[in-house]
Amino acid sequence: MSNDAVKKMLNAYGMVFILIALFLVLSVSIDGFFSARTVWSIIEQVSMFGIIAIGVTFAIVTTGIDLSSGSMVAFTSVVAASIVTGGDSVSAAFLAFALSIALGALLGAINGGLTAIGSIPPFIATLGMMIIARGAAQLYSDGRPIDASSEAFTWISDVSVFGLPGLVILYIVVVVAAHILLSRSTFGRHVYAVGGNLNAAKICGINTTKTLIWVYVLAGALSGLAGAMLAARTYAGNPSYGLSWELDAIAAAVIGGVSLSGGIGTIPMCVIGALIIGTTNKGLNMLGVDPYWQQIVKGLIIVVAVLIDTLKRRKKGS
Repeated sequence: MSNDAVKKMLNAYGMVFILIALFLVLSVSIDGFFSARTVWSIIEQVSMFGIIAIGVTFAIVTTGIDLSSGSMVAFTSVVAASIVTGGDSVSAAFLAFALSIALGALLGAINGGLTAIGSIPPFIATLGMMIIARGAAQLYSDGRPIDASSEAFTWISDVSVFGLPGLVILYIVVVVAAHILLSRSTFGRHVYAVGGNLNAAKICGINTTKTLIWVYVLAGALSGLAGAMLAARTYAGNPSYGLSWELDAIAAAVIGGVSLSGGIGTIPMCVIGALIIGTTNKGLNMLGVDPYWQQIVKGLIIVVAVLIDTLKRRKKGS
Protein backbone atom coordinates (compact mmCIF):
# COMPACT_ATOMS: atom_id res chain seq x y z
CA MET A 1 0.00 0.00 0.00
CA SER A 2 1.42 3.42 -1.00
CA ASN A 3 2.06 6.26 1.43
CA ASP A 4 -0.73 8.31 -0.17
CA ALA A 5 -3.19 5.46 0.30
CA VAL A 6 -2.15 5.11 3.96
CA LYS A 7 -2.56 8.86 4.50
CA LYS A 8 -6.02 8.82 2.92
CA MET A 9 -7.04 5.87 5.10
CA LEU A 10 -5.78 7.59 8.25
CA ASN A 11 -7.57 10.82 7.33
CA ALA A 12 -10.82 8.96 6.69
CA TYR A 13 -10.73 6.36 9.45
CA GLY A 14 -8.10 7.64 11.89
CA MET A 15 -10.63 8.21 14.67
CA VAL A 16 -12.04 4.72 14.20
CA PHE A 17 -8.56 3.29 14.76
CA ILE A 18 -8.15 5.53 17.83
CA LEU A 19 -11.47 4.28 19.24
CA ILE A 20 -10.43 0.65 18.76
CA ALA A 21 -7.00 1.31 20.28
CA LEU A 22 -8.54 3.16 23.24
CA PHE A 23 -10.94 0.31 23.93
CA LEU A 24 -8.16 -2.29 23.74
CA VAL A 25 -5.85 -0.30 26.05
CA LEU A 26 -8.62 0.10 28.63
CA SER A 27 -9.51 -3.59 28.29
CA VAL A 28 -5.93 -4.52 29.18
CA SER A 29 -5.78 -1.98 32.02
CA ILE A 30 -9.17 -2.71 33.65
CA ASP A 31 -10.49 -6.12 34.65
CA GLY A 32 -13.94 -6.74 33.19
CA PHE A 33 -13.83 -3.80 30.77
CA PHE A 34 -13.75 -6.08 27.74
CA SER A 35 -17.36 -7.29 27.94
CA ALA A 36 -20.70 -6.90 26.19
CA ARG A 37 -22.08 -5.30 29.36
CA THR A 38 -19.46 -2.53 29.21
CA VAL A 39 -20.10 -1.93 25.51
CA TRP A 40 -23.88 -1.60 26.03
CA SER A 41 -23.29 0.66 29.03
CA ILE A 42 -21.09 2.97 26.94
CA ILE A 43 -23.51 3.06 24.02
CA GLU A 44 -26.50 3.72 26.31
CA GLN A 45 -24.62 6.59 27.93
CA VAL A 46 -23.64 7.93 24.51
CA SER A 47 -27.23 7.70 23.30
CA MET A 48 -28.04 10.71 25.50
CA PHE A 49 -25.40 13.32 24.72
CA GLY A 50 -24.83 11.65 21.33
CA ILE A 51 -28.25 12.81 20.19
CA ILE A 52 -27.54 16.45 21.03
CA ALA A 53 -24.10 16.03 19.42
CA ILE A 54 -25.91 15.35 16.14
CA GLY A 55 -27.73 18.68 16.42
CA VAL A 56 -24.48 20.42 17.35
CA THR A 57 -22.86 18.86 14.27
CA PHE A 58 -25.42 20.50 11.98
CA ALA A 59 -24.77 23.85 13.70
CA ILE A 60 -20.96 23.57 13.48
CA VAL A 61 -21.09 22.58 9.79
CA THR A 62 -22.74 25.99 9.18
CA THR A 63 -19.82 27.62 11.14
CA GLY A 64 -22.15 28.03 14.11
CA ILE A 65 -22.25 26.53 17.59
CA ASP A 66 -24.89 25.53 20.14
CA LEU A 67 -24.02 26.08 23.79
CA SER A 68 -27.63 25.78 24.98
CA SER A 69 -28.21 22.06 24.34
CA GLY A 70 -27.37 20.88 27.87
CA SER A 71 -29.66 23.44 29.50
CA MET A 72 -32.43 22.55 27.06
CA VAL A 73 -32.08 18.93 28.20
CA ALA A 74 -32.66 20.04 31.79
CA PHE A 75 -35.66 22.22 30.92
CA THR A 76 -37.39 19.66 28.72
CA SER A 77 -36.72 16.87 31.24
CA VAL A 78 -38.65 18.65 34.01
CA VAL A 79 -41.45 19.60 31.63
CA ALA A 80 -41.75 15.98 30.44
CA ALA A 81 -41.68 14.68 34.01
CA SER A 82 -44.40 17.11 35.10
CA ILE A 83 -46.73 15.74 32.42
CA VAL A 84 -46.46 12.09 33.49
CA THR A 85 -46.04 12.53 37.25
CA GLY A 86 -48.86 10.94 39.21
CA GLY A 87 -50.24 9.09 36.18
CA ASP A 88 -49.48 6.13 33.95
CA SER A 89 -51.32 6.69 30.69
CA VAL A 90 -49.80 6.04 27.28
CA SER A 91 -51.26 9.30 25.97
CA ALA A 92 -49.48 11.28 28.70
CA ALA A 93 -46.20 9.52 27.85
CA PHE A 94 -46.55 10.39 24.15
CA LEU A 95 -47.50 13.96 25.06
CA ALA A 96 -44.43 14.26 27.30
CA PHE A 97 -42.10 13.25 24.47
CA ALA A 98 -43.94 15.35 21.87
CA LEU A 99 -44.00 18.45 24.06
CA SER A 100 -40.31 18.08 24.95
CA ILE A 101 -39.38 17.90 21.27
CA ALA A 102 -41.67 20.83 20.40
CA LEU A 103 -40.34 22.96 23.26
CA GLY A 104 -36.76 22.22 22.24
CA ALA A 105 -37.60 23.10 18.63
CA LEU A 106 -39.15 26.40 19.76
CA LEU A 107 -36.08 27.38 21.77
CA GLY A 108 -33.93 26.31 18.81
CA ALA A 109 -36.00 28.53 16.51
CA ILE A 110 -35.25 31.46 18.81
CA ASN A 111 -31.54 30.64 18.60
CA GLY A 112 -31.79 30.42 14.82
CA GLY A 113 -33.76 33.65 14.55
CA LEU A 114 -31.31 35.56 16.69
CA THR A 115 -28.44 34.23 14.58
CA ALA A 116 -29.90 34.37 11.07
CA ILE A 117 -32.18 37.39 11.35
CA GLY A 118 -30.72 39.31 14.28
CA SER A 119 -27.13 38.76 13.08
CA ILE A 120 -26.08 37.88 16.63
CA PRO A 121 -23.06 35.56 16.69
CA PRO A 122 -24.18 31.97 17.43
CA PHE A 123 -21.84 31.83 20.42
CA ILE A 124 -23.59 34.77 22.09
CA ALA A 125 -27.14 33.77 21.07
CA THR A 126 -26.82 30.21 22.34
CA LEU A 127 -24.90 31.29 25.45
CA GLY A 128 -27.84 33.51 26.35
CA MET A 129 -30.26 30.65 25.70
CA MET A 130 -28.11 28.34 27.85
CA ILE A 131 -28.57 30.66 30.83
CA ILE A 132 -32.27 31.27 30.12
CA ALA A 133 -33.14 27.57 29.71
CA ARG A 134 -31.26 26.58 32.88
CA GLY A 135 -33.05 29.32 34.81
CA ALA A 136 -36.40 28.27 33.34
CA ALA A 137 -35.76 24.67 34.44
CA GLN A 138 -35.02 25.83 37.98
CA LEU A 139 -38.08 28.09 38.02
CA TYR A 140 -40.43 25.47 36.56
CA SER A 141 -39.38 22.79 39.05
CA ASP A 142 -38.71 25.04 42.06
CA GLY A 143 -35.16 23.73 41.91
CA ARG A 144 -36.23 20.18 42.79
CA PRO A 145 -36.45 16.90 40.84
CA ILE A 146 -39.88 15.97 39.48
CA ASP A 147 -41.00 12.34 39.67
CA ALA A 148 -41.47 10.62 36.30
CA SER A 149 -41.95 7.01 37.42
CA SER A 150 -44.71 6.21 34.95
CA GLU A 151 -44.36 2.77 33.37
CA ALA A 152 -45.78 4.02 30.08
CA PHE A 153 -43.17 6.80 30.02
CA THR A 154 -40.14 4.86 31.25
CA TRP A 155 -40.94 1.88 29.00
CA ILE A 156 -38.53 3.10 26.33
CA SER A 157 -35.62 2.88 28.80
CA ASP A 158 -36.66 -0.52 30.20
CA VAL A 159 -37.44 -2.39 26.99
CA SER A 160 -34.84 -4.25 24.93
CA VAL A 161 -35.05 -5.84 21.48
CA PHE A 162 -32.59 -8.63 20.68
CA GLY A 163 -30.46 -7.37 23.55
CA LEU A 164 -30.49 -3.77 22.32
CA PRO A 165 -31.79 -1.30 24.94
CA GLY A 166 -34.68 0.85 23.80
CA LEU A 167 -32.72 4.09 24.19
CA VAL A 168 -29.95 2.70 21.98
CA ILE A 169 -32.48 1.72 19.30
CA LEU A 170 -33.91 5.24 19.40
CA TYR A 171 -30.39 6.68 19.09
CA ILE A 172 -29.65 4.47 16.08
CA VAL A 173 -32.88 5.61 14.39
CA VAL A 174 -31.94 9.25 14.95
CA VAL A 175 -28.40 8.65 13.66
CA VAL A 176 -29.63 7.01 10.46
CA ALA A 177 -32.27 9.70 9.85
CA ALA A 178 -29.78 12.53 10.50
CA HIS A 179 -27.17 10.92 8.23
CA ILE A 180 -29.66 10.67 5.38
CA LEU A 181 -30.81 14.25 5.99
CA LEU A 182 -27.29 15.69 5.97
CA SER A 183 -25.75 13.59 3.20
CA ARG A 184 -28.62 12.80 0.83
CA SER A 185 -31.12 15.66 0.98
CA THR A 186 -31.33 19.14 -0.53
CA PHE A 187 -31.41 20.58 2.98
CA GLY A 188 -28.13 18.83 3.76
CA ARG A 189 -26.50 20.26 0.64
CA HIS A 190 -27.69 23.71 1.69
CA VAL A 191 -26.19 23.21 5.16
CA TYR A 192 -22.79 22.38 3.65
CA ALA A 193 -23.06 25.29 1.23
CA VAL A 194 -23.82 27.77 4.02
CA GLY A 195 -20.86 26.49 6.02
CA GLY A 196 -18.54 26.46 3.01
CA ASN A 197 -19.21 30.02 1.88
CA LEU A 198 -22.25 31.97 3.04
CA ASN A 199 -22.07 34.64 0.36
CA ALA A 200 -21.60 32.07 -2.41
CA ALA A 201 -24.62 30.15 -1.08
CA LYS A 202 -26.72 33.33 -1.29
CA ILE A 203 -25.56 33.97 -4.86
CA CYS A 204 -26.57 30.39 -5.76
CA GLY A 205 -30.11 31.18 -4.63
CA ILE A 206 -30.06 29.31 -1.32
CA ASN A 207 -32.28 30.80 1.37
CA THR A 208 -29.52 30.95 3.97
CA THR A 209 -31.75 32.52 6.63
CA LYS A 210 -34.26 29.69 6.40
CA THR A 211 -31.49 27.08 6.37
CA LEU A 212 -29.84 28.46 9.51
CA ILE A 213 -33.12 28.70 11.39
CA TRP A 214 -34.01 25.10 10.53
CA VAL A 215 -30.56 23.93 11.63
CA TYR A 216 -31.12 25.36 15.10
CA VAL A 217 -34.71 24.11 15.19
CA LEU A 218 -33.36 20.63 14.53
CA ALA A 219 -30.65 21.01 17.20
CA GLY A 220 -33.25 22.18 19.72
CA ALA A 221 -35.68 19.37 18.87
CA LEU A 222 -32.93 16.78 19.41
CA SER A 223 -32.08 18.37 22.76
CA GLY A 224 -35.76 18.11 23.70
CA LEU A 225 -35.79 14.44 22.71
CA ALA A 226 -32.66 13.84 24.81
CA GLY A 227 -34.32 15.56 27.78
CA ALA A 228 -37.34 13.26 27.61
CA MET A 229 -35.10 10.22 27.15
CA LEU A 230 -33.03 11.16 30.19
CA ALA A 231 -36.15 11.68 32.32
CA ALA A 232 -37.41 8.25 31.20
CA ARG A 233 -34.06 6.62 31.98
CA THR A 234 -33.74 8.15 35.46
CA TYR A 235 -37.47 8.13 36.34
CA ALA A 236 -37.28 11.87 37.05
CA GLY A 237 -36.77 15.29 35.54
CA ASN A 238 -34.08 17.39 37.17
CA PRO A 239 -33.05 21.03 36.62
CA SER A 240 -29.42 20.00 37.13
CA TYR A 241 -29.45 17.56 34.20
CA GLY A 242 -27.28 18.19 31.18
CA LEU A 243 -24.52 20.10 32.96
CA SER A 244 -21.54 20.32 30.58
CA TRP A 245 -23.33 18.09 28.05
CA GLU A 246 -22.94 20.82 25.46
CA LEU A 247 -19.16 20.48 25.91
CA ASP A 248 -19.33 16.70 25.46
CA ALA A 249 -21.48 17.22 22.36
CA ILE A 250 -19.08 19.77 20.88
CA ALA A 251 -16.14 17.51 21.75
CA ALA A 252 -17.82 14.54 20.05
CA ALA A 253 -18.42 16.57 16.90
CA VAL A 254 -14.91 18.05 16.75
CA ILE A 255 -13.20 14.75 17.57
CA GLY A 256 -15.29 13.22 14.80
CA GLY A 257 -13.76 15.61 12.30
CA VAL A 258 -16.42 18.32 12.12
CA SER A 259 -14.46 21.45 11.27
CA LEU A 260 -15.08 24.56 13.36
CA SER A 261 -14.43 26.57 10.19
CA GLY A 262 -17.58 25.04 8.70
CA GLY A 263 -18.51 23.05 5.63
CA ILE A 264 -16.95 19.77 6.77
CA GLY A 265 -18.38 16.95 8.89
CA THR A 266 -20.47 13.79 8.83
CA ILE A 267 -22.90 12.12 11.22
CA PRO A 268 -21.12 8.70 11.31
CA MET A 269 -17.84 10.35 12.39
CA CYS A 270 -19.76 12.37 14.98
CA VAL A 271 -20.95 9.04 16.37
CA ILE A 272 -17.33 7.81 16.50
CA GLY A 273 -16.39 10.98 18.37
CA ALA A 274 -19.23 10.42 20.85
CA LEU A 275 -18.10 6.81 21.37
CA ILE A 276 -14.54 8.02 22.07
CA ILE A 277 -15.89 10.43 24.70
CA GLY A 278 -18.16 7.73 26.16
CA THR A 279 -15.37 5.15 26.26
CA THR A 280 -13.03 7.65 27.90
CA ASN A 281 -15.67 8.52 30.52
CA LYS A 282 -16.34 4.86 31.28
CA GLY A 283 -12.66 4.00 31.50
CA LEU A 284 -11.83 6.92 33.79
CA ASN A 285 -14.77 6.08 36.05
CA MET A 286 -13.76 2.42 36.31
CA LEU A 287 -10.17 3.47 37.04
CA GLY A 288 -11.46 5.65 39.87
CA VAL A 289 -10.04 8.86 38.42
CA ASP A 290 -11.18 12.00 40.25
CA PRO A 291 -14.05 13.75 38.40
CA TYR A 292 -12.07 16.99 38.34
CA TRP A 293 -9.22 15.26 36.53
CA GLN A 294 -11.77 13.80 34.13
CA GLN A 295 -12.82 17.34 33.18
CA ILE A 296 -9.16 18.23 32.57
CA VAL A 297 -8.69 15.16 30.36
CA LYS A 298 -11.80 15.99 28.28
CA GLY A 299 -10.63 19.60 27.95
CA LEU A 300 -7.27 18.42 26.64
CA ILE A 301 -9.02 16.10 24.18
CA ILE A 302 -11.02 19.03 22.77
CA VAL A 303 -7.90 21.21 22.46
CA VAL A 304 -5.95 18.46 20.69
CA ALA A 305 -8.87 17.76 18.31
CA VAL A 306 -9.16 21.45 17.38
CA LEU A 307 -5.38 21.67 16.95
CA ILE A 308 -5.42 18.70 14.57
CA ASP A 309 -8.26 20.32 12.59
CA THR A 310 -6.29 23.59 12.39
CA LEU A 311 -3.14 21.83 11.18
CA LYS A 312 -5.13 19.96 8.52
CA ARG A 313 -6.57 23.21 7.18
CA ARG A 314 -3.15 24.83 7.11
CA LYS A 315 -1.73 21.96 5.08
CA LYS A 316 -4.61 22.19 2.61
CA GLY A 317 -4.14 25.93 2.33
CA SER A 318 -0.40 25.70 1.74
